[in-house]
Amino acid sequence: MVFSELIFIYAFLPLFFIFYFLSRNLTYKNVVLVIFSLVFYAWGEPVWVLLLIGSTLCDYLNGLFINKHFGTKIAKLGVAASLVVNLGLLAVFKYGAFFTQTFNSITGLALPVHELDLPIGISFYSFQSISYIVDVYRGKVKAQRSFLKFMMYISMFFQLVAGPIVCYDTIEKQIENRDISTTNFSKGLIRFCLGLGKKVILANSFGALADEFLGKALPQSTVGAWFGVIMFALQIYYDFSGYSDMAIGMGRMAGFTFLENFNYPYISGSAKEFWRRWHISLGSFFREYVYIPLGGNRRHMYLNLAIVWFLTGMWHGASWNFILWGCYFGVLIILENLFLGKILEKIPKFLSVIYLLFAAVLGWALFYFTDLSQLGVYLSAMFGGGVKFVDELTKTAFLNNIFIIIIGAVFCTPIVPKLRSFFEAKPRQIGVYAGAQAFAACSVLILSSILLVGATNNPFLYFRF
Repeated sequence: MVFSELIFIYAFLPLFFIFYFLSRNLTYKNVVLVIFSLVFYAWGEPVWVLLLIGSTLCDYLNGLFINKHFGTKIAKLGVAASLVVNLGLLAVFKYGAFFTQTFNSITGLALPVHELDLPIGISFYSFQSISYIVDVYRGKVKAQRSFLKFMMYISMFFQLVAGPIVCYDTIEKQIENRDISTTNFSKGLIRFCLGLGKKVILANSFGALADEFLGKALPQSTVGAWFGVIMFALQIYYDFSGYSDMAIGMGRMAGFTFLENFNYPYISGSAKEFWRRWHISLGSFFREYVYIPLGGNRRHMYLNLAIVWFLTGMWHGASWNFILWGCYFGVLIILENLFLGKILEKIPKFLSVIYLLFAAVLGWALFYFTDLSQLGVYLSAMFGGGVKFVDELTKTAFLNNIFIIIIGAVFCTPIVPKLRSFFEAKPRQIGVYAGAQAFAACSVLILSSILLVGATNNPFLYFRF
């Protein structure tokens, strides 16, 4: 698997687009996309392709059933069947061992715990299927009558394994008629290259630093403890937003326009704003398919928020630290709704951003440590418990990596969109900007390829969710 990323970039992807663009009509292009998507998914573990196809067929039939009985009570059976299948698969593969261990600890029993390998991307494509079924039931979209097209929607390799979650209504028209052009291809290719750079150049660099500090039983200093979590905060942002950029870019190259999944979350001034900017597709899913159906702001708002954030934490992993992380943000958002939000609106913007950064970084500590005892030790060190204030290792790590840290901090801000807006306001400069962007993308691709050759493993963090 050492060269799997390079095989994907320089063999799989070019081969796909050769067949895709040589296909004479949209039907053939759809066939090519489905075949390559299934091959891509089977690359890691072939047996899970059967699970993907089976669950997709189930929801294809459920959609047709709901469409046939639309507006009647019997249509709810299609929704129920979809929820049972999709949530059942998640319960078995993702949460089965966790539920059994929790039950054993509560009851004192010793039921056997079966650790199953998690099918890659199941959290994403299950939610995608659920959103489709619910939207068909609501009458928001019509059921897709072509199994090939529905299979393509669920299995598109661009975003299959780590999102973003693409709701059917956002690409319904593109399934039937999409803009396949050299302009879209070039823009998508640039987006893909820049996303690859986010992952390989930035996320991997910050990941190495985070592991150096977070992987130890006890940090050597308070500053070192905060440094480690800040590096993890940068790692997970560039890792996940990088994958989203790559997915959006590949989709654009094939004529699809996916919605943005990140919008510079670390410039937010509140936890509510942070979650409007971070993993936007997941937040939208829980808002549309859990929060609003529960009553939203109309009734039991705080209970609804508590449920949503419990589920948000649980979605990220079968471990109590993820649930704790979700509940932590739920408490922050409830407090902001009660009174804290009004205070944040009145204070200077930079102070509200500092509040958010402090809260987010503290949250990433909860997210990182699955061992709660180790989490307790680390949190104690972050607030000065049992360690000195600063140590030489932290100073050395910071100074040796100051260039990449500055780059990471700068590109967490919307500097690129501001540059784009600046050049777009001056038509004579657009060509210069486009050339610079293409040069940057090529440079990033070359540097990323060089780094991939020397790397042994480059998994995306969100593959495990």
